[in-house]
Amino acid sequence: MLPPLRHIFPPRAGGSWAAAPDFLAARSGLILCGLFLLAGLALAGDYGVDPDGPRQRDIAAANLDYVLGQADRVVTEQYRDRVYGVAFELPLLLAERALGLTDYYDVHRLRSSLTYLFFILGAFCCYRLAYQLFGSRLIALAALLFYLLHPRIYGQPFFNSKDLPFLTLFSIALYLLERAWRRDTIGAFALLGIAVGLLVNLRVMGLLLLAAPLALRGLDGILAGDGAERKHILLTAGVFALAAGLTWYAATPYAWPNPIEYLVAILNLPVRDLNVFGQLFRGERILSSELPPHYNAVWFGITTPPPILLLGLVGMAAAVAGGLIRPGAAWGNRRRRFLLLLLACFLLPPLAAILTDAIQYTNWRHLYFVYVPFGLLAAGGLHWLTAGLARRPGWRAGIYGLAGAGLGLILLQMAQLHPLQYDYFNFLVDRTTPERLRTQYSLDYYRMAHREGLEYLRERYPEETLIVRADLRQYNTLAPAARRRLPPAAVGRGADYDLIYPPDPGQPDLAFNGEYRRRIYNNTVVAVRPLAAERMTPAAVAAYREIYRQAVAGEPIIYADYNVYRHGRRLTFVQENCAAEGGDVWFGVRFFPHYPEILPPYKWNPGSYVTFQTNRVRLGAVCLAVLQLPEYAQQGDIILMQRDLGRYGPAGLPAWADLYGLAQPGLGELIADYRREKGAAAAGPNGFDVFIDRAAGRNRLIYAKGDCTAAEYETPVTLHITPVNGADLPPHRIGSSFDNRDFPIDWYGGRPGGDCVAVVPLPDYPIAAIRTGQPGIWEVNTPPPHNHLRETYAALADRQPNARADFDLYWQDNRLIYLRETCAAADTAANFFLHIIPVDAADLPAERRDAGFANRDFAFARYGGPFDGKCLATVPLPDYPLKALRTGQHIPGQGEVWAAELAGVR
Repeated sequence: MLPPLRHIFPPRAGGSWAAAPDFLAARSGLILCGLFLLAGLALAGDYGVDPDGPRQRDIAAANLDYVLGQADRVVTEQYRDRVYGVAFELPLLLAERALGLTDYYDVHRLRSSLTYLFFILGAFCCYRLAYQLFGSRLIALAALLFYLLHPRIYGQPFFNSKDLPFLTLFSIALYLLERAWRRDTIGAFALLGIAVGLLVNLRVMGLLLLAAPLALRGLDGILAGDGAERKHILLTAGVFALAAGLTWYAATPYAWPNPIEYLVAILNLPVRDLNVFGQLFRGERILSSELPPHYNAVWFGITTPPPILLLGLVGMAAAVAGGLIRPGAAWGNRRRRFLLLLLACFLLPPLAAILTDAIQYTNWRHLYFVYVPFGLLAAGGLHWLTAGLARRPGWRAGIYGLAGAGLGLILLQMAQLHPLQYDYFNFLVDRTTPERLRTQYSLDYYRMAHREGLEYLRERYPEETLIVRADLRQYNTLAPAARRRLPPAAVGRGADYDLIYPPDPGQPDLAFNGEYRRRIYNNTVVAVRPLAAERMTPAAVAAYREIYRQAVAGEPIIYADYNVYRHGRRLTFVQENCAAEGGDVWFGVRFFPHYPEILPPYKWNPGSYVTFQTNRVRLGAVCLAVLQLPEYAQQGDIILMQRDLGRYGPAGLPAWADLYGLAQPGLGELIADYRREKGAAAAGPNGFDVFIDRAAGRNRLIYAKGDCTAAEYETPVTLHITPVNGADLPPHRIGSSFDNRDFPIDWYGGRPGGDCVAVVPLPDYPIAAIRTGQPGIWEVNTPPPHNHLRETYAALADRQPNARADFDLYWQDNRLIYLRETCAAADTAANFFLHIIPVDAADLPAERRDAGFANRDFAFARYGGPFDGKCLATVPLPDYPLKALRTGQHIPGQGEVWAAELAGVR
């Protein structure tokens, strides 16, 4: 019988194996870590490259240059890079240079191997900590397996050098914390301080393990029995704090000139990060700056294996119960006290993220480290369940058997998903319906499946050199230099294949029967798209030829190098006699809506448009490209453009661009109308016409200039927006009198037909003044956009409202107007809700048809504002026939403030 089994079935007195050597049991954790280390290093080549690796290396290199005196200061691409410390990246860089590695494939393998080795070290510390807490080798092995068998976490050391080193060091620091309390020596607390100092360097959240020991030492000092004991406690606390501070300072070259200023900036930075992305969560696109409070809890719940999740909840309950039953005794019990600390380490970081509105990207990866205390609590849950069955060995064996079977099932699922374990979901979400997960949550964020797509092409064309376009330029390094046959570029030749990450819901899917599709849980995670007929399947060729036939049956909407045809929401770019060879050509469409609110929420800021792009495909002598606009692209304008990468370069001007209105009046007609009748703020012969489009609730600033030169197009534009109330400014602009939104025209427009056009969304808050121009060339001051409130109010003078409540409501001209004659800030503080009920439910977006109405909750400032003691807002309504409207104000958690219904009016 194996020695660990004696923890399930205690040996009988005098048993023949009772005195057997305990060698294997004592080293079982080390042996298991060694097995996982060997397996991981053998499988490392199955993973793709780390997308953030080059940038992380650049940050480390900048710090190393500064440390060696080769630079006067640390220089990185952006200030927010400083949130990533280099305590782990610098050793990786030094190892790379010591070995003389230059090819990124070799660099990546070294980085991933060392990161995985470090990860295994954290696993062993987790094992040692569990053994000290629970006194059982078997429970400690369970904790070790909980650490190693979380699918979302296991594979990431091979490509994630940001989140995983922090998780590993967090595990090491927790072990050293328990060790310091157990030994209570100055040396133990000094070692803990070094670990915590490095932890704070990696992520500012490491301050949690700086504050916790100091707080606990303080309580120990208060409860100390005599002066000598209190003096020792204060001494160890001081040594710990000093070691942590000095280590952090030594490992953080950014902080050397002014550590206090740097620390204050870093504490604010995660909340004010400028990178705001849309992410898919529960079927909706939400901004990374506007995550719901339950965001991390949901992600954690649906991506943690159920056996570990269940045992973790049991362990949390046991820890709370242990703290509530005789609290005084619990404080004196080392294990109970540490379990309560683990509970705090698991709960407090997500709570801090909620309270600070911290920006997070892609599931709970910024909080992966909280899984370490949760895994230990899960081990505590298993210990609590089995300890209560000490006199029932059969039941006890059953509990261990269920836990072992659960871990075996997790291991099997990880093997099935390999190397995409980090896309694991449990049974709490639908994993069986085809493409269901992909419409609900983001998959393959790091593009690991691209490696398998390239391997597929290598196997299919063993003797041919291909050109493959992929999302990330590092993917050409997925094979050793001796085997690499996919050069990143070739003169005079276009790409043979696109490696496509499947688009998000609502985006055009142009794979057209791609013959390779990597799938997990019935969801496509990568597709290979051939760009020439001779490499396509017959079904794909037939699909493209049918699209071509439908396109050329009509008249082009634009005549250019490639004529553009419109068929419903489909745009087809066609060249009848394209050259047999040629570099890459791609086509882009920028969609400018007439009403920005119809865009996905993650596109409201900073731009007022959505971009789509694709490559051409070759069907004999015909070349064509197809873009399918999403359903929401019903009213607005598009700028269509062609870019020849070999001729103009990815950063150069397009070969051509033109403006087309999807609905009338289009942007071109709108500009002409303002120039002819309403006037615009003109900046002279060298400047732009600038005006505010505020029709039907639109609130955007439009720039237009005919016969625009390349220099005028490329010169950045300044835009200073002065609010009525300075408190409306973004946090990083408070203290200034205006919001600075400088931009190149390319961000918000294009150069269609030789004219420059840009459409810039304006903020929701009331604006006092706008100053804009191109420095040294032209400058104009435009009137504040909320002047239209008075014009709208004057037009209502002789009209009766369609409904009266806290606000008078007018339903007319395809808009809903809210008016309050006497208005204070408190009257518009609560959010407004607006339920739009159509005559035909089929007009609703698919996700709203079951509800029966479109839901447009909004803040009052988005559509209006105060003037002359009054408040007025104008909300545009959709174009389809409406049956009724229901609107009012509500306060979350408290209910409606007021509500009103309008029916039978159009």
